[in-house]
Amino acid sequence: MKKQSLLYLFFKRVFDVLLSSIALIVLSPIFLTVFLMYQFGQNRGPVIYRQQRVGLNGRLFNILKFRSMVVNADQKLHENKALYALYVKNNYKLEPEQDPRITSFGRWLRKTSIDELPQFVNILKGDMSLIGPRPIVQEELAEYGDRKSIFLSVKPGAMGLWQASGRSNIGYPERCELELSYVEQASFWSDAKILVRNIVTIFKSEGAY
Repeated sequence: MKKQSLLYLFFKRVFDVLLSSIALIVLSPIFLTVFLMYQFGQNRGPVIYRQQRVGLNGRLFNILKFRSMVVNADQKLHENKALYALYVKNNYKLEPEQDPRITSFGRWLRKTSIDELPQFVNILKGDMSLIGPRPIVQEELAEYGDRKSIFLSVKPGAMGLWQASGRSNIGYPERCELELSYVEQASFWSDAKILVRNIVTIFKSEGAY
């Protein structure tokens, strides 16, 4: 496994802090708008959704998103055995038409990827990087088999090669190979290319659900 240089990791962290700080300031009107929609709209309740994900070296952290589902969505998923089985079978995702937990406003948040914006807080805190393998739930680690230590050797990212290649349109085991290929080839240049490709994917709404 290729070992990432200290110089690369240092400047990657500097870039993460600078960009996430700027993004949180520039995007604050969007944060305020979503907050008001949840305070005065039909889907009142917590604005931020927290879900436990696996980070660097297996450390658990709470990923932040704008809530796109009903309150207690995770509990409802695990209580519904048929829905949970479908979730696992479909690569730990549910398509919008299959998932009764998603709100109408939440569908729009996901389609535009606005639901992901709170992750700039995760990046600023150091839980995540801007570029890296997508953080996964603990159940998904099984998909990486004896290579899970390689996957966990880098900080997870808000944007990565998997998202740039089609996001939710790409399932396991292909997703596993994409994420691990990033770990093996991570560099300033590959991060820059992935960033541009992700921006294009977001504007096209490819694989967003």
